[in-house]
Amino acid sequence: MKASPTRKTLKKVDLNQRENRFHQKGTIIWLTGLSGAGKTTVSIALENALFEQNALVTLLDGDVVRTGLNSDLGFSAEDRKENIRRIGEVARLLAQQAFVVIVAFISPFRDDRDWVRNSMDNGRFIEVFVDCPLAVCESRDTKGLYKKARKGEIQDFTGISSPYEPPLSPEIHLNTAEDTVEECIEQIIRHLTKTDVFKKI
Repeated sequence: MKASPTRKTLKKVDLNQRENRFHQKGTIIWLTGLSGAGKTTVSIALENALFEQNALVTLLDGDVVRTGLNSDLGFSAEDRKENIRRIGEVARLLAQQAFVVIVAFISPFRDDRDWVRNSMDNGRFIEVFVDCPLAVCESRDTKGLYKKARKGEIQDFTGISSPYEPPLSPEIHLNTAEDTVEECIEQIIRHLTKTDVFKKI
């Protein structure tokens, strides 16, 4: 019977080993856009599409994280910055375990999104601009948030009383006012295939 390995001979499983095992590259797919632009819809459809192809994938949604990890934060510029910093750290840690991490957050400020990008190695952060005219976003507003923001009942609401800074050079630019969810998913998967995030797709 072989002797058990000692602590000195054991090494942590590294990212390269994980990526070779799962045939994918640890990557963050960061969806940004106004409330109502379609980030959650696209991200859920993307998660399902990749899961069906046996990808190791997880989804971090802004609304869900706000009620848990970041429940102590408000919507001031400082709190929005901290919100993105925390979720960026979580996403980075998961990507370092070879996960493909889908992040769906308004994330209105370029500097905050760029901070997450710069924390990742080149090619491991994919910014997806979920673009949709404000009027269309308002027409989709089933919760009535835009109406409340225009009445002044909600302060610091992105697109109304707080600015949104669209990406200048996103890897993927979706137009959800014109394209179907299926077309959006096809566009994202084409990019993932072209950039070798998945070797099996």
